Amino acid sequence: MSDQQRKPNDYKNPLKPVWCPGCGDFGVVAALYRALSQLQIPQEKIAVLSGIGCSSRLPGYMATYGFNGVHGRALPVATGLKASRPDLTVIVAAGDGDGVSIGAGHFLHAARRNADVTYVMMDNQIYGLTKGQVAPTTPKGDKTKSTLYGNPDPPVDPCELALAAGATFVARTFSADIKGEVDILCQAILHKGFSIVDIISPCVTFRGDDQYDFWKPKLRPLPEGYVPSNRIEALRFCREEGVLTTGILFKEERPGLVEQQKNIRRSAGYDPAAPPKIEELVRAFYP
Repeated sequence: MSDQQRKPNDYKNPLKPVWCPGCGDFGVVAALYRALSQLQIPQEKIAVLSGIGCSSRLPGYMATYGFNGVHGRALPVATGLKASRPDLTVIVAAGDGDGVSIGAGHFLHAARRNADVTYVMMDNQIYGLTKGQVAPTTPKGDKTKSTLYGNPDPPVDPCELALAAGATFVARTFSADIKGEVDILCQAILHKGFSIVDIISPCVTFRGDDQYDFWKPKLRPLPEGYVPSNRIEALRFCREEGVLTTGILFKEERPGLVEQQKNIRRSAGYDPAAPPKIEELVRAFYP
């Protein structure tokens, strides 16, 4: 493959997706194929990890290394993988339920540590795999299988959460906007540090087949001339009512977790050519 151009289909696994017809996740995986092709990253240098949920099936549809874990635990596994194999491009596929409910704690710490992974969150505002229960991102007042009289809780905005936790790349896009999605995913993958792309991905089965008609009129690009360098300024595009602003809300350059680990090793006098023996490590803690 090294002597020829990698095409989107080269990143595609023959396994047929089992998502419902019309699911926004089809757009996400198609955009990911195109983004990786545009970046020309070798398949053997990519690892895609996930937790549980409809979105977490995505690693099985990629012709790359993949790992399917348990609820909310994809980020710590991805962080460990990137720390041990910094040469890999590590991508995490998650849903809003998996990411900001049971996995919320891992989300916050991966962001504040600036872990060098790309967090692709497929945000459908419902628990789709378990048949339509309320999710942390479900709008207040919405009726679901578990909130028959309306959701009493205000929703969580993943971008707001990421900004508050210290993420260095925060973006939002829409699954049907393939061109915009590809551009943002490319920039997120190239970013050195923790990047999250919150992708509104309609669930037509449990949120209605009018979801695309509902969202498309609400989409708004960032204002012309907007510079995504102010964390406080970026927060004004969170929890919006009546509109949904898409684009890169915030971006800053800050040493990532891998770079910080290298600096610590240098400070400690670690020589990769002559690593310490087990006996020396034991004596350091038990002299």
